Amino acid sequence: MTNRTVAFSKDSSNLFFHILTKCNLSCTHCYINKNQHGANTLDIETIQNWLTLFSKKARQTNIIFLGGEPTLHPDLYLAVKEANRLGFKSITIDTNGYLFHDILDKISCDDIDFLSFSLDGATRKTNDAIRGKGSYDKVMEGIQKALSKNFSCSMIYTVSDMNIHELELMPNIVKHLGIKRFFIQVIGMRGKSSEPNGKHQVSKETWLSTIPKVAEAIADHGIIVTYPKVFLAKNEIFQCAGNVADNYFIFPNGRVYQCPICEDFPLHSYEIRQNQLIPTQKINEKDLFGLTIPEGCVMNKMIQPQNLSYNKKGDPEHQIACCMLKEEISL
Repeated sequence: MTNRTVAFSKDSSNLFFHILTKCNLSCTHCYINKNQHGANTLDIETIQNWLTLFSKKARQTNIIFLGGEPTLHPDLYLAVKEANRLGFKSITIDTNGYLFHDILDKISCDDIDFLSFSLDGATRKTNDAIRGKGSYDKVMEGIQKALSKNFSCSMIYTVSDMNIHELELMPNIVKHLGIKRFFIQVIGMRGKSSEPNGKHQVSKETWLSTIPKVAEAIADHGIIVTYPKVFLAKNEIFQCAGNVADNYFIFPNGRVYQCPICEDFPLHSYEIRQNQLIPTQKINEKDLFGLTIPEGCVMNKMIQPQNLSYNKKGDPEHQIACCMLKEEISL
């Protein structure tokens, strides 16, 4: 078993491209905020032009097509073909499994590296309470359809206090599904989760006692497992991905963020205007990346301080890692 922290690198880039914000589901932890991200659907010409903006580093860049639900876009297949033409390092589609517009008939398994399916419960009851009635069966059906056409499939499980009790059931489920990668995500205080009745992240004790153990159990089946570091050990040094990596989160209204925690606020580093990538005026998220605080992630301190705890002296009991810092486990 190999367990490693995936180091940040300027030699690698990730492009998270939200081509629309429309979705057929209404998940309780959805991070889309249409007031900040826009409600429009990008036309294919715009998608192609925006992909070109990031094509200089295409061979070093992993692109992930997102929504909303990206398969609701009738021209997603053309976006995939354009990403291939431009030579992006890898191409992933994140989907809820409904696979609209016959997407599996319009692209082949050679066109993309992964179809990544979202499942947020080991049972119908838990998953459907979070993602909507019928979504459990639909994602399972979608995985089987994709596998029958030889697509490589991965799965995303977003952990919250609504579903962490079922995470320990997932190793037996994924063992028979035929997926190759399993991503455990931590719920962010963004979008619906930031609302007063939103569900919050689990405690440090629950996270550390559950996540690594389940990740190893899934990896035992030959599946690569990735999950966020979240909490730094005392001997670990905090690094902000904004300073030492190239990650871009693009939204249909033209905002381009480099830190996903900032996405509910007009702190974006760039804007796309008239098909040009324009740096935004100060103060933006980039001005905050260099700040050093005992709590670790300054964005976490500012935007979701409920994740922090302090001792009687007022010192933080732990450092929060950059949300882009991942642990990876494989055989």
